[in-house]
Amino acid sequence: MMKSLSSSTEVQDETPPTGEAETSLAPSSPATSAELAVEDGVEYATNSKRSAPTRPVRLRLPIILFLLTCVSTFFAGTTRWMPQETIARCFVDTMTGRPIEGMDLTPVRRAVLAHWDDGLIYMLCMLGILFTHEMGHFAFAVYYRIRASLPFFIPMPIAPIGTMGAVIALEAHRANRREIFDLGLAGPIAGLIVALPILWYGSQNLDLQQPPSGGVNLDLPLAARWMITATTEATEQVTSVSIGQVNPFFMAGWAGLFFTGLNMMPVSQLDGGHVTYGLFGRYAHWIARIFMVLVFAYISYTLQFQWMLMAILVLMLGTDHPPSSDDSVAMGWHRWLIGLLSLAIPILCFAPRAWF
Repeated sequence: MMKSLSSSTEVQDETPPTGEAETSLAPSSPATSAELAVEDGVEYATNSKRSAPTRPVRLRLPIILFLLTCVSTFFAGTTRWMPQETIARCFVDTMTGRPIEGMDLTPVRRAVLAHWDDGLIYMLCMLGILFTHEMGHFAFAVYYRIRASLPFFIPMPIAPIGTMGAVIALEAHRANRREIFDLGLAGPIAGLIVALPILWYGSQNLDLQQPPSGGVNLDLPLAARWMITATTEATEQVTSVSIGQVNPFFMAGWAGLFFTGLNMMPVSQLDGGHVTYGLFGRYAHWIARIFMVLVFAYISYTLQFQWMLMAILVLMLGTDHPPSSDDSVAMGWHRWLIGLLSLAIPILCFAPRAWF
């Protein structure tokens, strides 16, 4: 079981605690499941009949997390994506730099009153991107009669973007290789359909004439750089923007691309891990291992240690994708074409420095 901090990793769910609000996603007909065979010490799946899933799924926890994420993203937008500074001013006298007794919420109140509109726009755009991404996974899970939870949003009020994305729980061991491919790729494609127009509109309204302010910059992925070149009068390619130059549409679009690019890394049970397993089967294990070696080499060479914790978590949870219920199913040429093209998503959407 893996619960990623990125926007859309599928994980195996657990039975919800007694007393929690529940609903059933039991389908009306059986599908197929896995019988594991062992080859060279590694388990691989063959096809067999299985009963349809009937266990209930959680309702209360996803709703609570969604509401908390609404609050945290709204707060991030009202602070102009610098919530840590706003929170710090509640405990420190900005004139003297000395701690104050108790807590003064005046900085928070001023931020909300001054930028509530930015907070509302950012919240709606950000959650719209994440929700659409997760519904891409959910829709295909329902289509393939695979039990799935509602999305679990992850609020993060001290993070600049106000959230660490969302995860959805799937009984992925019920899916065959082709279904895993579809489940993995549906989320990123759905999310990008929403994120790209939002980023385009935000790029059109960037204030690049304003001097950089705020002391924080966003590293821009290739897709964002091309959009800025196409929608503004910039004579040179813009590789980063100051936090003081962005608007809530651009910020939400940038974060949407960031989460999508991160999730499409070809490792473990990230969306990209599902796609590469669908394309290459057991050979995807070698792709994931080589990729992790390159990740640690990149971190060591560039000293971008902000990625070290995530890389270690992936190692602890396992780089290899688990077997499907049937690895022998044919993918078809159209899935191969779409899958190979999708491998470019991390290159186009992920910004290595992210926030600096």
